Amino acid sequence: MAGVKTTPEIKEITKIERIGAHSHIRGLGLDDTLEARAVSQGMVGQKDARRAAGVILKMIQAGQIAGRAILLAGQPGTGKTAIAMGMAKALGEETPFAMMAASELFSLEMSKTEALTQAFRKAIGVRIKEETEIIEGEVVEIEIDRPATTGSAAKTGKVTLKTTEMETIYDLGQKMIESLQKEKVQAGDVITIDKASGRISKLGRSFARSRDYDAMGPATKFVQCPEGELQKRKEVVHVVTLHEIDVINSRSQGFLALFAGDTGEIRAEVREQIDGKVAEWREEGKADIVPGVLFIDEVHMLDIECFSFLNRALENELAPIVVIATNRGITKIRGTNYKSPHGIPIDLLDRLLIIQTKPYSEEELRLIVDIRCEEEDVEMTDDAKELLTKIGSETSLRYAMQLITSSYLIAKRRKAAEVDIEDVGKSYSLFVDVKRSTQFLIEYQDQY
Repeated sequence: MAGVKTTPEIKEITKIERIGAHSHIRGLGLDDTLEARAVSQGMVGQKDARRAAGVILKMIQAGQIAGRAILLAGQPGTGKTAIAMGMAKALGEETPFAMMAASELFSLEMSKTEALTQAFRKAIGVRIKEETEIIEGEVVEIEIDRPATTGSAAKTGKVTLKTTEMETIYDLGQKMIESLQKEKVQAGDVITIDKASGRISKLGRSFARSRDYDAMGPATKFVQCPEGELQKRKEVVHVVTLHEIDVINSRSQGFLALFAGDTGEIRAEVREQIDGKVAEWREEGKADIVPGVLFIDEVHMLDIECFSFLNRALENELAPIVVIATNRGITKIRGTNYKSPHGIPIDLLDRLLIIQTKPYSEEELRLIVDIRCEEEDVEMTDDAKELLTKIGSETSLRYAMQLITSSYLIAKRRKAAEVDIEDVGKSYSLFVDVKRSTQFLIEYQDQY
Protein backbone atom coordinates (compact mmCIF):
# COMPACT_ATOMS: atom_id res chain seq x y z
CA MET A 1 0.00 0.00 0.00
CA ALA A 2 1.95 2.98 -1.32
CA GLY A 3 -0.16 5.65 0.35
CA VAL A 4 -3.48 5.77 2.09
CA LYS A 5 -6.19 7.07 -0.22
CA THR A 6 -8.95 9.38 0.96
CA THR A 7 -12.21 10.46 -0.62
CA PRO A 8 -12.22 13.60 -2.76
CA GLU A 9 -14.62 16.31 -1.63
CA ILE A 10 -18.11 15.63 -2.99
CA LYS A 11 -20.48 18.59 -3.05
CA GLU A 12 -24.07 19.27 -4.00
CA ILE A 13 -25.67 16.07 -2.79
CA THR A 14 -29.39 16.73 -2.57
CA LYS A 15 -30.88 15.35 0.62
CA ILE A 16 -34.46 14.09 0.47
CA GLU A 17 -35.89 14.24 3.95
CA ARG A 18 -39.24 12.69 4.72
CA ILE A 19 -41.19 13.56 7.85
CA GLY A 20 -39.99 11.11 10.50
CA ALA A 21 -40.57 10.72 14.23
CA HIS A 22 -37.71 13.11 15.03
CA SER A 23 -37.51 15.26 11.90
CA HIS A 24 -38.65 18.32 13.91
CA ILE A 25 -35.50 18.23 16.11
CA ARG A 26 -33.06 21.05 15.24
CA GLY A 27 -30.79 20.94 18.34
CA LEU A 28 -30.88 20.61 22.14
CA GLY A 29 -32.66 23.94 22.72
CA LEU A 30 -30.07 25.39 25.15
CA ASP A 31 -29.00 28.99 25.64
CA ASP A 32 -25.35 30.18 25.95
CA THR A 33 -25.25 29.33 29.67
CA LEU A 34 -26.43 25.75 28.92
CA GLU A 35 -29.84 26.42 30.49
CA ALA A 36 -32.64 24.54 28.75
CA ARG A 37 -35.34 26.72 27.19
CA ALA A 38 -38.94 25.54 27.73
CA VAL A 39 -39.58 25.09 23.98
CA SER A 40 -36.73 25.50 21.51
CA GLN A 41 -35.34 23.79 18.39
CA GLY A 42 -38.14 21.20 18.52
CA MET A 43 -37.27 20.12 22.09
CA VAL A 44 -39.83 20.25 24.92
CA GLY A 45 -39.32 19.48 28.64
CA GLN A 46 -36.57 17.10 29.88
CA LYS A 47 -34.63 20.17 31.10
CA ASP A 48 -32.18 18.26 33.35
CA ALA A 49 -31.42 15.64 30.69
CA ARG A 50 -30.90 18.32 28.01
CA ARG A 51 -28.65 20.35 30.31
CA ALA A 52 -26.53 17.24 31.02
CA ALA A 53 -26.35 16.47 27.28
CA GLY A 54 -25.29 20.10 26.68
CA VAL A 55 -22.37 19.78 29.14
CA ILE A 56 -21.20 16.61 27.33
CA LEU A 57 -21.60 18.41 24.00
CA LYS A 58 -19.32 21.26 25.14
CA MET A 59 -16.68 18.73 26.24
CA ILE A 60 -16.89 16.97 22.84
CA GLN A 61 -16.50 20.29 20.99
CA ALA A 62 -13.53 21.27 23.16
CA GLY A 63 -11.92 17.84 22.55
CA GLN A 64 -11.80 17.18 26.31
CA ILE A 65 -13.75 13.93 26.24
CA ALA A 66 -13.12 10.76 24.26
CA GLY A 67 -13.44 7.06 24.93
CA ARG A 68 -16.32 7.73 27.35
CA ALA A 69 -19.81 6.30 27.35
CA ILE A 70 -23.10 7.98 28.27
CA LEU A 71 -26.30 6.09 29.05
CA LEU A 72 -29.73 7.64 28.37
CA ALA A 73 -32.15 5.71 30.58
CA GLY A 74 -35.90 6.22 30.92
CA GLN A 75 -39.37 4.94 30.09
CA PRO A 76 -40.45 4.42 26.46
CA GLY A 77 -41.54 7.69 24.83
CA THR A 78 -39.58 10.04 27.10
CA GLY A 79 -37.34 11.52 24.39
CA LYS A 80 -34.10 9.49 24.63
CA THR A 81 -33.62 9.23 20.86
CA ALA A 82 -34.73 12.89 20.51
CA ILE A 83 -31.88 13.99 22.85
CA ALA A 84 -29.36 11.92 20.84
CA MET A 85 -30.69 13.48 17.60
CA GLY A 86 -30.47 16.94 19.19
CA MET A 87 -26.81 16.26 20.07
CA ALA A 88 -26.12 15.21 16.48
CA LYS A 89 -27.69 18.40 15.07
CA ALA A 90 -25.89 20.63 17.62
CA LEU A 91 -22.50 19.05 16.80
CA GLY A 92 -22.78 20.19 13.18
CA GLU A 93 -21.63 18.65 9.90
CA GLU A 94 -17.93 18.31 10.75
CA THR A 95 -18.28 16.02 13.77
CA PRO A 96 -19.09 12.43 12.72
CA PHE A 97 -22.29 11.01 14.21
CA ALA A 98 -23.04 7.30 13.63
CA MET A 99 -26.39 5.87 14.67
CA MET A 100 -27.44 2.23 14.97
CA ALA A 101 -29.90 -0.05 16.75
CA ALA A 102 -28.35 -2.86 18.80
CA SER A 103 -30.44 -5.50 17.00
CA GLU A 104 -28.72 -4.57 13.68
CA LEU A 105 -25.60 -6.44 14.79
CA PHE A 106 -27.40 -9.77 14.67
CA SER A 107 -28.73 -9.33 11.13
CA LEU A 108 -25.55 -8.24 9.32
CA GLU A 109 -23.54 -10.65 7.18
CA MET A 110 -20.45 -10.27 9.34
CA SER A 111 -19.31 -11.01 12.87
CA LYS A 112 -20.71 -8.91 15.73
CA THR A 113 -17.28 -7.56 16.68
CA GLU A 114 -16.56 -6.53 13.05
CA ALA A 115 -19.92 -4.71 12.86
CA LEU A 116 -19.14 -2.89 16.14
CA THR A 117 -15.60 -2.03 14.95
CA GLN A 118 -17.03 -0.55 11.73
CA ALA A 119 -19.58 1.44 13.78
CA PHE A 120 -16.78 2.77 16.02
CA ARG A 121 -14.66 3.81 13.03
CA LYS A 122 -17.65 5.53 11.36
CA ALA A 123 -17.76 7.78 14.44
CA ILE A 124 -14.10 8.88 14.22
CA GLY A 125 -13.25 11.60 11.72
CA VAL A 126 -9.90 12.57 10.23
CA ARG A 127 -9.55 16.24 9.30
CA ILE A 128 -7.04 16.26 6.43
CA LYS A 129 -5.40 19.55 5.40
CA GLU A 130 -3.90 20.06 1.97
CA GLU A 131 -2.74 23.08 0.00
CA THR A 132 -4.02 23.62 -3.52
CA GLU A 133 -3.44 26.30 -6.14
CA ILE A 134 -6.57 28.12 -7.24
CA ILE A 135 -7.55 30.95 -9.56
CA GLU A 136 -10.16 33.20 -7.92
CA GLY A 137 -11.76 36.21 -9.55
CA GLU A 138 -14.83 37.97 -10.91
CA VAL A 139 -15.88 37.03 -14.45
CA VAL A 140 -15.76 40.13 -16.67
CA GLU A 141 -16.53 38.44 -19.99
CA ILE A 142 -16.88 34.95 -21.50
CA GLU A 143 -16.33 34.41 -25.22
CA ILE A 144 -17.06 30.98 -26.69
CA ASP A 145 -16.31 30.28 -30.39
CA ARG A 146 -18.60 27.59 -31.73
CA PRO A 147 -17.48 25.96 -35.01
CA ALA A 148 -19.70 26.77 -38.00
CA THR A 149 -20.09 23.10 -38.94
CA THR A 150 -21.29 20.41 -36.57
CA GLY A 151 -18.19 18.34 -37.26
CA SER A 152 -15.40 17.19 -35.02
CA ALA A 153 -14.01 20.71 -34.41
CA ALA A 154 -13.80 21.45 -30.69
CA LYS A 155 -15.19 24.59 -29.07
CA THR A 156 -12.67 27.20 -28.00
CA GLY A 157 -13.05 30.35 -25.97
CA LYS A 158 -11.68 32.95 -23.61
CA VAL A 159 -12.65 34.07 -20.12
CA THR A 160 -11.62 37.40 -18.59
CA LEU A 161 -11.19 37.33 -14.80
CA LYS A 162 -10.38 40.24 -12.52
CA THR A 163 -9.61 41.07 -8.90
CA THR A 164 -9.49 44.54 -7.33
CA GLU A 165 -5.87 44.80 -8.48
CA MET A 166 -5.51 42.96 -11.80
CA GLU A 167 -7.30 41.52 -14.82
CA THR A 168 -6.23 38.53 -17.00
CA ILE A 169 -7.56 36.69 -20.05
CA TYR A 170 -7.42 32.87 -19.99
CA ASP A 171 -7.85 30.54 -22.98
CA LEU A 172 -10.50 27.86 -22.52
CA GLY A 173 -10.48 24.30 -23.78
CA GLN A 174 -13.46 22.00 -24.43
CA LYS A 175 -13.64 20.61 -20.85
CA MET A 176 -13.46 24.04 -19.19
CA ILE A 177 -16.20 25.39 -21.48
CA GLU A 178 -18.43 22.45 -20.51
CA SER A 179 -17.71 23.06 -16.80
CA LEU A 180 -18.58 26.78 -17.13
CA GLN A 181 -21.82 25.94 -18.93
CA LYS A 182 -22.71 23.28 -16.36
CA GLU A 183 -22.21 25.77 -13.50
CA LYS A 184 -24.20 28.40 -15.51
CA VAL A 185 -21.37 30.92 -15.04
CA GLN A 186 -22.01 34.38 -16.50
CA ALA A 187 -20.40 37.83 -16.38
CA GLY A 188 -20.52 39.23 -12.84
CA ASP A 189 -20.12 35.85 -11.08
CA VAL A 190 -17.22 35.31 -8.67
CA ILE A 191 -15.68 31.87 -9.32
CA THR A 192 -12.76 29.71 -8.21
CA ILE A 193 -10.92 27.28 -10.51
CA ASP A 194 -8.85 24.47 -8.94
CA LYS A 195 -5.66 24.31 -11.05
CA ALA A 196 -5.00 20.63 -10.27
CA SER A 197 -8.45 19.22 -11.09
CA GLY A 198 -9.90 22.04 -13.20
CA ARG A 199 -13.04 22.05 -11.02
CA ILE A 200 -15.04 25.28 -11.11
CA SER A 201 -16.98 26.52 -8.05
CA LYS A 202 -19.34 29.48 -8.16
CA LEU A 203 -19.06 31.59 -4.97
CA GLY A 204 -21.84 34.07 -5.84
CA ARG A 205 -22.55 37.33 -7.69
CA SER A 206 -20.33 40.37 -7.33
CA PHE A 207 -21.75 43.29 -5.30
CA ALA A 208 -21.04 45.48 -8.34
CA ARG A 209 -23.87 43.63 -10.15
CA SER A 210 -26.38 43.91 -7.30
CA ARG A 211 -28.53 46.34 -9.31
CA ASP A 212 -28.99 43.97 -12.27
CA TYR A 213 -32.49 43.02 -11.11
CA ASP A 214 -33.35 40.89 -14.13
CA ALA A 215 -30.22 38.74 -13.81
CA MET A 216 -30.89 37.26 -10.38
CA GLY A 217 -33.35 35.22 -8.35
CA PRO A 218 -34.40 35.63 -4.69
CA ALA A 219 -31.72 33.17 -3.51
CA THR A 220 -28.80 35.01 -5.15
CA LYS A 221 -25.77 35.33 -2.86
CA PHE A 222 -23.62 38.45 -3.20
CA VAL A 223 -19.86 38.42 -2.49
CA GLN A 224 -17.06 40.97 -2.66
CA CYS A 225 -14.75 41.06 -5.67
CA PRO A 226 -11.57 39.14 -4.59
CA GLU A 227 -8.50 41.14 -3.60
CA GLY A 228 -4.83 40.62 -4.49
CA GLU A 229 -3.58 38.28 -7.20
CA LEU A 230 -5.75 35.95 -9.28
CA GLN A 231 -3.61 32.88 -8.50
CA LYS A 232 -3.58 31.91 -4.82
CA ARG A 233 -2.55 29.04 -2.58
CA LYS A 234 -5.45 27.87 -0.46
CA GLU A 235 -5.62 25.35 2.39
CA VAL A 236 -8.46 22.89 1.81
CA VAL A 237 -9.79 20.80 4.68
CA HIS A 238 -11.55 17.46 4.09
CA VAL A 239 -13.22 15.51 6.89
CA VAL A 240 -13.49 11.77 6.24
CA THR A 241 -14.21 8.97 8.70
CA LEU A 242 -11.74 6.18 9.45
CA HIS A 243 -14.30 3.68 8.13
CA GLU A 244 -14.41 5.47 4.75
CA ILE A 245 -10.60 5.30 4.52
CA ASP A 246 -10.80 1.57 5.49
CA VAL A 247 -13.30 0.84 2.68
CA ILE A 248 -11.38 2.84 0.06
CA ASN A 249 -8.14 0.98 0.81
CA SER A 250 -9.63 -2.50 1.17
CA ARG A 251 -11.60 -2.59 -2.10
CA SER A 252 -10.26 -2.61 -5.65
CA GLN A 253 -12.84 -0.07 -6.87
CA GLY A 254 -11.59 2.57 -4.38
CA PHE A 255 -14.03 5.16 -3.08
CA LEU A 256 -16.81 3.86 -5.38
CA ALA A 257 -17.09 0.97 -2.88
CA LEU A 258 -18.69 3.47 -0.47
CA PHE A 259 -21.68 3.77 -2.82
CA ALA A 260 -21.99 0.00 -3.31
CA GLY A 261 -23.10 -0.34 0.33
CA ASP A 262 -21.77 -3.89 0.81
CA THR A 263 -18.46 -3.15 2.56
CA GLY A 264 -18.00 -6.67 3.99
CA GLU A 265 -15.33 -7.51 6.57
CA ILE A 266 -12.13 -5.47 6.52
CA ARG A 267 -8.82 -7.15 7.35
CA ALA A 268 -7.01 -6.13 10.55
CA GLU A 269 -3.74 -5.52 8.61
CA VAL A 270 -5.48 -2.83 6.47
CA ARG A 271 -6.69 -1.06 9.61
CA GLU A 272 -3.25 -1.25 11.23
CA GLN A 273 -1.63 0.32 8.15
CA ILE A 274 -4.27 3.09 8.08
CA ASP A 275 -3.87 3.81 11.83
CA GLY A 276 -0.09 4.01 11.29
CA LYS A 277 -0.47 6.36 8.33
CA VAL A 278 -2.97 8.60 10.19
CA ALA A 279 -0.57 8.76 13.19
CA GLU A 280 2.20 9.79 10.74
CA TRP A 281 -0.04 12.54 9.27
CA ARG A 282 -0.82 13.81 12.78
CA GLU A 283 2.90 14.09 13.61
CA GLU A 284 3.53 15.99 10.35
CA GLY A 285 0.59 18.34 11.09
CA LYS A 286 -1.27 17.22 7.95
CA ALA A 287 -4.25 15.76 9.82
CA ASP A 288 -6.20 15.93 13.10
CA ILE A 289 -8.43 13.34 14.71
CA VAL A 290 -12.05 14.41 15.26
CA PRO A 291 -13.66 12.09 17.87
CA GLY A 292 -17.34 11.84 16.97
CA VAL A 293 -20.37 10.22 18.58
CA LEU A 294 -21.64 6.66 18.21
CA PHE A 295 -25.29 6.29 19.29
CA ILE A 296 -26.54 2.74 20.02
CA ASP A 297 -30.30 2.53 20.62
CA GLU A 298 -31.99 -0.36 22.51
CA VAL A 299 -28.60 -1.33 23.99
CA HIS A 300 -30.16 -4.11 26.14
CA MET A 301 -30.38 -6.13 22.89
CA LEU A 302 -26.56 -6.54 22.85
CA ASP A 303 -25.21 -9.80 24.28
CA ILE A 304 -22.38 -10.42 26.76
CA GLU A 305 -19.77 -10.76 23.96
CA CYS A 306 -20.68 -7.32 22.56
CA PHE A 307 -20.54 -5.75 26.04
CA SER A 308 -17.07 -7.18 26.72
CA PHE A 309 -15.94 -5.88 23.29
CA LEU A 310 -17.36 -2.40 24.13
CA ASN A 311 -15.45 -2.44 27.43
CA ARG A 312 -12.20 -3.10 25.59
CA ALA A 313 -12.92 -0.76 22.66
CA LEU A 314 -13.57 2.22 24.96
CA GLU A 315 -9.98 1.95 26.25
CA ASN A 316 -8.57 2.28 22.73
CA GLU A 317 -6.71 5.46 21.81
CA LEU A 318 -8.99 6.00 18.79
CA ALA A 319 -12.37 5.74 20.53
CA PRO A 320 -15.41 7.98 19.94
CA ILE A 321 -17.93 9.10 22.58
CA VAL A 322 -20.47 6.28 22.86
CA VAL A 323 -24.06 7.27 23.71
CA ILE A 324 -26.33 4.34 24.48
CA ALA A 325 -30.06 4.30 25.26
CA THR A 326 -32.35 1.76 26.92
CA ASN A 327 -35.86 1.66 28.38
CA ARG A 328 -35.34 -1.49 30.48
CA GLY A 329 -35.16 -1.70 34.28
CA ILE A 330 -33.56 -4.72 35.99
CA THR A 331 -33.44 -7.40 33.33
CA LYS A 332 -31.33 -10.33 32.10
CA ILE A 333 -28.07 -9.65 30.27
CA ARG A 334 -28.55 -11.27 26.87
CA GLY A 335 -26.55 -14.50 26.58
CA THR A 336 -26.45 -15.11 30.37
CA ASN A 337 -28.82 -15.94 33.23
CA TYR A 338 -27.65 -12.96 35.31
CA LYS A 339 -29.89 -9.98 35.97
CA SER A 340 -28.48 -6.46 35.96
CA PRO A 341 -29.76 -2.85 35.88
CA HIS A 342 -30.76 -1.91 32.28
CA GLY A 343 -29.51 -5.34 31.08
CA ILE A 344 -25.91 -4.00 31.07
CA PRO A 345 -23.03 -5.74 32.94
CA ILE A 346 -21.95 -3.97 36.17
CA ASP A 347 -18.34 -3.42 34.99
CA LEU A 348 -19.61 -1.46 31.96
CA LEU A 349 -22.22 0.40 34.03
CA ASP A 350 -19.37 1.70 36.23
CA ARG A 351 -17.87 3.48 33.21
CA LEU A 352 -21.11 5.19 32.19
CA LEU A 353 -22.34 8.70 32.87
CA ILE A 354 -26.09 8.11 33.28
CA ILE A 355 -28.64 10.70 32.11
CA GLN A 356 -32.22 10.03 33.21
CA THR A 357 -35.34 11.01 31.24
CA LYS A 358 -38.68 11.52 33.00
CA PRO A 359 -42.28 11.19 31.71
CA TYR A 360 -43.76 14.31 30.11
CA SER A 361 -46.41 16.41 31.89
CA GLU A 362 -49.75 17.18 30.16
CA GLU A 363 -48.62 20.75 29.34
CA GLU A 364 -45.47 19.39 27.67
CA LEU A 365 -47.49 16.81 25.74
CA ARG A 366 -49.70 19.61 24.41
CA LEU A 367 -46.63 21.53 23.21
CA ILE A 368 -45.30 18.38 21.49
CA VAL A 369 -48.68 17.91 19.73
CA ASP A 370 -48.45 21.54 18.48
CA ILE A 371 -44.91 21.00 17.15
CA ARG A 372 -45.80 17.72 15.41
CA CYS A 373 -48.92 19.24 13.79
CA GLU A 374 -46.77 22.04 12.41
CA GLU A 375 -44.09 19.57 11.22
CA GLU A 376 -46.67 17.35 9.47
CA ASP A 377 -48.48 20.42 8.05
CA VAL A 378 -51.79 19.52 9.70
CA GLU A 379 -54.35 22.20 10.65
CA MET A 380 -56.09 21.09 13.86
CA THR A 381 -58.62 22.74 16.17
CA ASP A 382 -57.66 23.43 19.82
CA ASP A 383 -60.32 20.96 21.04
CA ALA A 384 -58.85 18.19 18.86
CA LYS A 385 -55.36 18.98 20.20
CA GLU A 386 -56.67 18.81 23.78
CA LEU A 387 -58.19 15.39 23.03
CA LEU A 388 -54.91 14.16 21.51
CA THR A 389 -53.05 15.40 24.62
CA LYS A 390 -55.48 13.45 26.85
CA ILE A 391 -55.02 10.33 24.70
CA GLY A 392 -51.23 10.78 24.92
CA SER A 393 -51.28 11.03 28.74
CA GLU A 394 -53.58 7.99 29.14
CA THR A 395 -51.97 5.71 26.52
CA SER A 396 -48.57 6.73 25.13
CA LEU A 397 -47.03 9.73 23.38
CA ARG A 398 -46.08 7.62 20.34
CA TYR A 399 -49.67 6.42 19.86
CA ALA A 400 -50.99 10.00 20.05
CA MET A 401 -48.40 11.17 17.47
CA GLN A 402 -49.47 8.42 15.06
CA LEU A 403 -53.10 9.59 15.24
CA ILE A 404 -52.23 13.04 13.81
CA THR A 405 -51.81 11.95 10.17
CA SER A 406 -54.61 9.35 10.28
CA SER A 407 -57.02 11.99 11.71
CA TYR A 408 -55.91 14.41 8.97
CA LEU A 409 -56.71 11.84 6.25
CA ILE A 410 -60.15 11.23 7.79
CA ALA A 411 -60.80 15.01 7.84
CA LYS A 412 -59.64 15.24 4.22
CA ARG A 413 -62.23 12.66 3.17
CA ARG A 414 -65.04 14.87 4.45
CA LYS A 415 -63.33 17.86 2.75
CA ALA A 416 -62.73 19.69 6.04
CA ALA A 417 -60.10 22.44 6.31
CA GLU A 418 -59.19 21.50 9.91
CA VAL A 419 -59.00 18.29 11.91
CA ASP A 420 -61.77 18.28 14.54
CA ILE A 421 -62.63 16.18 17.61
CA GLU A 422 -64.80 13.78 15.56
CA ASP A 423 -61.84 12.99 13.23
CA VAL A 424 -59.54 12.21 16.18
CA GLY A 425 -62.35 10.13 17.77
CA LYS A 426 -62.86 8.17 14.53
CA SER A 427 -59.10 7.57 14.26
CA TYR A 428 -59.01 6.48 17.95
CA SER A 429 -61.75 3.91 17.30
CA LEU A 430 -60.11 2.60 14.09
CA PHE A 431 -56.61 2.13 15.55
CA VAL A 432 -56.40 0.61 19.02
CA ASP A 433 -53.60 1.27 21.51
CA VAL A 434 -51.66 -1.44 23.40
CA LYS A 435 -53.94 -1.37 26.49
CA ARG A 436 -57.16 -1.91 24.49
CA SER A 437 -55.49 -4.54 22.31
CA THR A 438 -54.29 -6.42 25.43
CA GLN A 439 -57.75 -6.15 27.01
CA PHE A 440 -59.29 -7.63 23.85
CA LEU A 441 -56.83 -10.57 23.92
CA ILE A 442 -57.55 -11.27 27.61
CA GLU A 443 -61.31 -11.29 26.95
CA TYR A 444 -61.06 -13.61 23.95
CA GLN A 445 -57.95 -15.62 24.96
CA ASP A 446 -59.85 -18.93 24.81
CA GLN A 447 -60.40 -18.40 21.07
CA TYR A 448 -56.70 -17.80 20.31
